[in-house]
Amino acid sequence: MADYVDVNGVRTWYDERGEGDPLVLLHGGLTDSRDFTGNLDALADRFRLLLPERRGHGHTADVEGPITIGVMAQDTIEFLEKTVDGPVRLAGYSAGALVALWVAVRRPDLVDRLVLVSGGFHPDGMILRPTADAPPPAPLVAAYAEVSPDGPDHFPVVIAKVARSVSEEQGLASADLDAVACPTLVMAADDDIVTLEHTLALYRGLRDAQLAVVPGTSHLLLHEKPELCVRLITDFLTTGPTPTWMPVRRAARPG
Repeated sequence: MADYVDVNGVRTWYDERGEGDPLVLLHGGLTDSRDFTGNLDALADRFRLLLPERRGHGHTADVEGPITIGVMAQDTIEFLEKTVDGPVRLAGYSAGALVALWVAVRRPDLVDRLVLVSGGFHPDGMILRPTADAPPPAPLVAAYAEVSPDGPDHFPVVIAKVARSVSEEQGLASADLDAVACPTLVMAADDDIVTLEHTLALYRGLRDAQLAVVPGTSHLLLHEKPELCVRLITDFLTTGPTPTWMPVRRAARPG
């Protein structure tokens, strides 16, 4: 069931599916909630899925002003406050993972469990960054034109805003990650657009994290190996921590 909610003055589109505990899925940059078609949308069998589309993305119109991770994180915070009662399971993919991480840093009280797929915490960790200098891939343009209320001619404006954000926004410092209070699953492809070194730094910077590197995949891992990704994420979201037989990193943790 699709609906709209006012978020910081932005008429924000979101889809809602399934029943149970809420799980909010945050799509990637310059895309929309269809990122989760054929993969994480299967989780509607277990959860009440909420799939918002951020300002300038998908069915949600662009507005005056920048499209930064900080702005989108604040939008997401208000979205959670208006649509969910209590802390929520929050999963983000690509740019959506950055937004989810910023939410968990700024408002740890709103996030019960966190899944970060192919994201980072600082632009320095990215191998590829969005740019306004080259034409976007044709499938990306077609997908935008299919649902955007702004029309296809507005897409270059959105691309320029996102590219400017990546080049100008500072990102988080390693010390900021300690503010994340909830268990976190860090997931990446073994050939991702975020360096494995940066993914490892993200994992090590979080106080209660698990790490999954999906073999034989790229940044589109959710589509390339959907069953494996869904299984790993479902296990993380639905079960408690399992004691390991030879803990090293976790050996000194209370409990």
